[in-house]
Amino acid sequence: MHREQPGGEPLRDRGAPGTRIPAGARPRKTRGYFMSKKSQFASFDGASTVTADRRLEHWPLERLRPYAGNARTHTHAQIAQLAASIEQFGFTNPILARSDGTVAAGHGRLEAAKLLGLEQVPVIVIDGWTEAQFMAYALADNQLALNAGWDEDLLAAELKALSAAKFDLGLLGFDQRELGRALAVGLVPPADLDDVPELSKAPVSMRGDIWLCGDHRVMCGDATDRADIDRLLDGQRAALCFADPPYNVDYGRPGGSGRKGRGRPILNDALGSEFGAFLRSACSTILGVTDGAVYICMSSAELNTLQRAFQEAGGKWSTFVIW
Repeated sequence: MHREQPGGEPLRDRGAPGTRIPAGARPRKTRGYFMSKKSQFASFDGASTVTADRRLEHWPLERLRPYAGNARTHTHAQIAQLAASIEQFGFTNPILARSDGTVAAGHGRLEAAKLLGLEQVPVIVIDGWTEAQFMAYALADNQLALNAGWDEDLLAAELKALSAAKFDLGLLGFDQRELGRALAVGLVPPADLDDVPELSKAPVSMRGDIWLCGDHRVMCGDATDRADIDRLLDGQRAALCFADPPYNVDYGRPGGSGRKGRGRPILNDALGSEFGAFLRSACSTILGVTDGAVYICMSSAELNTLQRAFQEAGGKWSTFVIW
């Protein structure tokens, strides 16, 4: 399908429907960008035709001015992302503007160029559009890209390859949550962390056992028993203690509020009026082997009980840390 233009040169289809390129027109290469001197855009049925004079030039930043009707917004974080991309890859996408400097597309790139302190940027100068077409393009340039999607398998493969090559994935525009979700495609989901196996009839650890984990010592013992603590410390003293004793709330009781703890009660978590004596014994042991600060977690319902027990054991109560 073709039609004649003045001078006898036919216009043939060479692109997407609705695009016409003059036959024989040779693209002009300017600093890495290919542009024909003149492009014609027409509706597919030929009802209306606009001839737009396009030129690729390099302009100083002060010659460009944002379009007052630009509805696209850019956060400071996104401008920084664009700036980082320009630093890494160069200014690969020219700004589109009228000859009077009004920007139709590329407002974010213009702000990124200012952030980088660039003196000039590549600009495709386009005139010949009606005001309605200029307004429409400013919207379409942003919205059309949003209508695309991702092949998640290919995306994951590309991201993994870039990660293996030690490329900074932060330059791609994805946030950490998006990267994590994309990189997880194809991975076997982890087992449920709350899926606790049944207890063995023959326990692996028995009372008095001490496990050596590198520089650390872990004991299966009684924190209120000074003899157990002395064996654990092996002649040394603690510089600091962080303790999380039972809260006296009967966490694992049947029908209780602790849903995940049902059927797995905590020892000494339902002592009633004996809870104070239990805490006092534990605090006495802690204070006897600790040289520095002592931090003890407790429920708000038993804070007064803990404070009284700590002071009765000889400790100096300092303050509350609430989280």
